[in-house]
Amino acid sequence: MSQYGENPFYGNAGGGGYLAGGSPFGSASGSPGGLRKAGALHSLRPVTIKQLLNATQAHSDAEWSIDEVEVGQITVVAQVVSITSQTTNCVYWLDDGTGRIEARHWVDVGTEDDAERWGGITENTYIRVMGSLKSFGNKRYINATHLRRIKDPNEIQFHILETFTVYMIFQKGAPLRPSEAGSRAAVANGNGAASAYNPQSTAAGGMEQYAHLPSIQRRIVAFMMSQPQQTEGTHVAAIARNIGGDANAISEALDRLMDEGHVFTTIDDSHFALST
Repeated sequence: MSQYGENPFYGNAGGGGYLAGGSPFGSASGSPGGLRKAGALHSLRPVTIKQLLNATQAHSDAEWSIDEVEVGQITVVAQVVSITSQTTNCVYWLDDGTGRIEARHWVDVGTEDDAERWGGITENTYIRVMGSLKSFGNKRYINATHLRRIKDPNEIQFHILETFTVYMIFQKGAPLRPSEAGSRAAVANGNGAASAYNPQSTAAGGMEQYAHLPSIQRRIVAFMMSQPQQTEGTHVAAIARNIGGDANAISEALDRLMDEGHVFTTIDDSHFALST
């Protein structure tokens, strides 16, 4: 199955990525540094088994991290290699071409239709598993909360593309919306302060007063100055999409801009406006 070449999350077996919750910045509240974490933990992230096997923990009680991004709920599409039924749980050995892992589904003995819901899953079929990554006795497994047999083979390829997309979002930022393409081009050309629609852009001093700031902070300020003036300010997700690059770096830059009094939060901790 090695038609996709080597990459950080799929090894020699293929690619995958997309985040159900959208941008890692999302709309979660809290400081900019916490937006990425909150958005990831409350989203269902599509992953490969290789990513689960390479996931890390800071300590035994910490959240799992994939590519240095904490994850909560995950979903995998894989082939069932074997099924072992027990009184209280059912163990599925899964293989998606990148590795193998167990998925444990705990049986609700008080539910009569449990066998009907999961009984259609047999060996050598493809299924989608949703749940969370767990570890017991140094052995990782998926604590499966939902399993569903794949009926459309296109869903297998879709999952691969979805997984790759979310990986790229965390590495390079979310893609631009059509309405934001012009703004990003202006920022990239150093003309972010020249918007005729934003009174902030004509403020005395323009970008000169920010010349001493690091590059990423200047680009954030330039983008915010290029936006139409609104009471609620600029959402952090829009900043992330237009600036691009590492999400942590953008969060840290916003934190620093607030510490130095250049920006402040408005209607919530996800919206920012320039102080001058």
